Amino acid sequence: MKSPVALKRVIRATTVMGCAGILALGGLTACADDSSDSSSAGETSQLPSNAATGDAVKIGLIVPEGGAVTTPMVREGSEAAVEYLNNNGGGIGGHKIDLVVCKQQEEPASATKCANQMVEEKVSVVVSPLGAQGAVMLPIVVGAGIPYVAQAPVSQAEMATPNAFMLSGGIVAVLAGQAATAAKDGLKKVNLIIGDSGDAAGSVKALGEPMFQQAGVELNVVTVPVSAADLTPQITAGLADNPDAVAILGDSRQCISILKTLQTVAPDAKKYLIASCLDKPVLDATGNEAVAGAKAFTTVNVSSDDPSVVLYRSIMAQYAPDTDPAGLAYIGYQAVAALGELKGLEGPVDAKAFSKALSEAKDIPLPAAPGITLTCNGTAFPLLTALCSKAVLVSDVNSDAKLENTTVVNN
Repeated sequence: MKSPVALKRVIRATTVMGCAGILALGGLTACADDSSDSSSAGETSQLPSNAATGDAVKIGLIVPEGGAVTTPMVREGSEAAVEYLNNNGGGIGGHKIDLVVCKQQEEPASATKCANQMVEEKVSVVVSPLGAQGAVMLPIVVGAGIPYVAQAPVSQAEMATPNAFMLSGGIVAVLAGQAATAAKDGLKKVNLIIGDSGDAAGSVKALGEPMFQQAGVELNVVTVPVSAADLTPQITAGLADNPDAVAILGDSRQCISILKTLQTVAPDAKKYLIASCLDKPVLDATGNEAVAGAKAFTTVNVSSDDPSVVLYRSIMAQYAPDTDPAGLAYIGYQAVAALGELKGLEGPVDAKAFSKALSEAKDIPLPAAPGITLTCNGTAFPLLTALCSKAVLVSDVNSDAKLENTTVVNN
């Protein structure tokens, strides 16, 4: 995948899916526990005592809230990270954080308003943990010389624009991780089931087939109607060639339909799942047995006892006790907390200083994602220079639908 045509295919494959698709396909939703009780995520620990004392630096936060897509928990995770950095984590290079929040409603007018607000308030960096309005906001933000940080690319602009930094590889990381895992496990054929919405299936085929082929594994993309009540005929036909594993890409509703059908037509099929297929609504509808024994491809395991994940749970317990750490809050937390890992920000901090620190970031730990590191100098995935990582966490799903034996692939 080195030609301009291949690059266009990559861009097309990641843009056609829209906000909901990218969030699901990128593995961005956390794997929820069986209970909504935040204490079920795991143990916590005492926070360190290292308050920031330096002059405040303005950080802009733009989140989808108040519209058709509303994610207050993402904002709450971001705010918890700010509280921790200011009170316990030494700030950013010793500087306190002054967080400037703007809520956009996942439509261009409010997104434009938020981007302009960030320019007017002269923030030093804009963090937009998730959302589908990056193509609207990014030109305004970077046009003013302000770096733009997001979780995963949704638009072409976010993938390759200078001064844009994506903390995860989204669908690129998921497919690359699945290909590498299939090759490692000695699989020869993987069939990927995806809904027939738009041209997402064709785009995933164009992106995924070269990755799997390079790994020595055949990938077959099976499309199913998103509106059908019974997927038995399509999935039965799609698995007639007896693949070694079945991958599912889609949102929680699609996961429920596909998993229920697989329980009937192919109960012993080895499954490759993204986090949306492990969310609580899916488990409630299908039972843990539908996912037990699967491989999970995610960017977080909130039940892990890794110190970085324990720290995340502890911060949420201290500063956002009413917010479930096993939900989307971690996306906001990660995007802000990652700024605290940057080097070279001990002196005066402005937009140029942040741009330099981000563009020089190499092997920086991604908070609450043990083993995943960020390299934002354009080399993590050369075709898409804004990606800081193409790594993904691969876990076994046990009989309780928990993730275990987690390893990092493609770091």
